[in-house]
Amino acid sequence: MPTTFPDKIKSTIRKHNMLQKHDRILVGVSGGPDSVTLLHVLNGLKKEYSLNIIIAHLDHKFRGEESAGDRKFCENLAKKYNLEIAWEEIDVPKIAKEKGISPEEAARFERYDFFKRLAKEKNIDKIAVGHTRDDQAETVLMRIIRGAGMKGLGGISPVKEMGGNKIIRPLIEISRKDVEDFISEAGLEFRTDSSNEKSVYTRNKIRLELIPLLEKGFNPNIKEVLSNMAENLQIENEFLSRYAKRKFKSVSKIRQEQILIDSKKFKKLPEAVRKRVLRAGLEELKGDLRRLTYQHWKEIEELIDSRPVNSIVDLPAGISITKDRANIILKLIKS
Repeated sequence: MPTTFPDKIKSTIRKHNMLQKHDRILVGVSGGPDSVTLLHVLNGLKKEYSLNIIIAHLDHKFRGEESAGDRKFCENLAKKYNLEIAWEEIDVPKIAKEKGISPEEAARFERYDFFKRLAKEKNIDKIAVGHTRDDQAETVLMRIIRGAGMKGLGGISPVKEMGGNKIIRPLIEISRKDVEDFISEAGLEFRTDSSNEKSVYTRNKIRLELIPLLEKGFNPNIKEVLSNMAENLQIENEFLSRYAKRKFKSVSKIRQEQILIDSKKFKKLPEAVRKRVLRAGLEELKGDLRRLTYQHWKEIEELIDSRPVNSIVDLPAGISITKDRANIILKLIKS
């Protein structure tokens, strides 16, 4: 059993096969305790794995001078560890307003877009981010509240392919308290994000209000329980996804910008697999399905089961679904 804090992280890295020798790693560093700890531990593994590490820092322009201070802090971290740093400023509040989405969603999109662009430019193998077990528990609760299915309730994946990049999360099995204890013992400096203490954003409300309520009144180990549940669901979801992708190949044909799914073969599949087969087809066309809601899936089911031939369901991802007498047809809508 791993005993020291770095050993626990190394155990997670080995368990999920996160690192290989000579990897080029982009480490997302905000300046907060989680990302500072992640950078410190990965830098400690630099010699063992022959890693090439680059720091990535994004100023989201949320907190004025405080944000500028975060950037300066990260530049000093790069000097301390003798590492390259790349940073960028993006006005996330403005983007969120223009797109009509939450600041949280806009920040996440812009952050990962920045990472992906940088990864391509720097020929990066892996992108490392500092999500902890506490982040996992918060994510699961957020998705329960929003009514997610099995995939969503699996929470944050330790390793995930995203737009041709591999995202790794070496701290995902580590509690925030363990991070705080380690950072104190190691004497590491970090930045404090004042917005984390305000219950304006959903995640903050869950962390500051809901989780303490659940810990006090229901289960003091709720964060560990939710994280364990997520891990179990990830294993089951991975199996079902692989199975559904095989079935998708057996019932579909891909022609230019549309996919034809044989209706008779599709309807013979178990109900639990049908939605996954459709998801596989939609991902083949578009990739990102996060904007699809429960209502969209219900409309798709009605189209397949009861609506007349040539009926159409338009989806927010720029995809339409229709059917003829023999096929369910998924196609990109040309703008």
